[in-house]
Amino acid sequence: MGEPGDPPPGTPEGGPSGGEDEYRSVVFDESFVRAARLQEFSAQERLSDHAPAVRRRPALHRGLSRQALLLVVLIALAFGTAIYMGVRHPYPTPQAKRPEPLRMTVIPLAPHGAVPGATKAADLYAHSPAAQFRVGAEGINLPAVRRTSHFSDSQVMAAVTTARDYLVESSLDPDTLTGGSPGAVRLLLDPEQFDQFDRSFAHPAADERHAPTGWLVRFDPAEAALADQRARVEGTLRVAEADRNTLEVTSDHTFVYALRAAREDGGKVSLFTVRRELRFRFDRDDLRMHRAELLVSAAQAGPLSCGDDTANHLRPLLAGQRAKAGGPAGTDPYETGRATALCGSLAASAQPSPPL
Repeated sequence: MGEPGDPPPGTPEGGPSGGEDEYRSVVFDESFVRAARLQEFSAQERLSDHAPAVRRRPALHRGLSRQALLLVVLIALAFGTAIYMGVRHPYPTPQAKRPEPLRMTVIPLAPHGAVPGATKAADLYAHSPAAQFRVGAEGINLPAVRRTSHFSDSQVMAAVTTARDYLVESSLDPDTLTGGSPGAVRLLLDPEQFDQFDRSFAHPAADERHAPTGWLVRFDPAEAALADQRARVEGTLRVAEADRNTLEVTSDHTFVYALRAAREDGGKVSLFTVRRELRFRFDRDDLRMHRAELLVSAAQAGPLSCGDDTANHLRPLLAGQRAKAGGPAGTDPYETGRATALCGSLAASAQPSPPL
């Protein structure tokens, strides 16, 4: 039996097993006690001051460490600097260049005598300067492709390929040559040039801006027909970087066509030559969309009569025909908005020789 002052052995009735477990949920650690807002006065303080049993402690202020505060300040400064530089940076954002209107020139070349002819196109080609030209699109060779300072190999290839496709559609396609729909040519142009293109075909004019023959090669179907669907071609393509956002491709090709009079299948065949020099411009959108901006189109074509209107269709002189007397159509210097008429002479060496 224990002493009178000792607690009885065993677990008290109605109590949980284990005394420590009973108070486990209400035991506070040191950090909780120190953070408490109420603090009990000591017995001595209560006797001397007759104060309440507890007093309110000032709230603890847990501030950020110096390193954390410095990090926050640095992040805020970096974020503010990024916003400022994004709004006020000294380098202007490149602006897309608006396509310029196409400048075009077609110069007729008049022969000195009668146009040579033959019964077969092959005989004419064999006795002409085009004897070694390639047939059709094979004559439009792509240059060696090399990346530039701001454009990759694939982008340079896209530029020269689009230029080649334009030449094929506008200078070699039989439907285009015989006055058919120019839709395939139009699709290869920057949409900003659609208005000028459409106006050229709706209202042809010899004003160096709205001549269909500046966009493509086509003959008057009422006067001439193709004697051979495959023209002869020779020329070059050159590509260069105009600036950091623009590529330019320059083409210089001579196309030679075999023609005969319309509705005369058995008539004699003659050759017609067109030298086309085109300059294309490509921005990055053009390269991605397989289209081009056509800046300059210069053509020399013959045999033609200087006085004929070549804006809407080319009207070739066919086998046995001669150029009309006189020079080009008259020019009125008081009439603004029209180009000065130009005409050249077709050299005898440019014709098939000897005549067949």
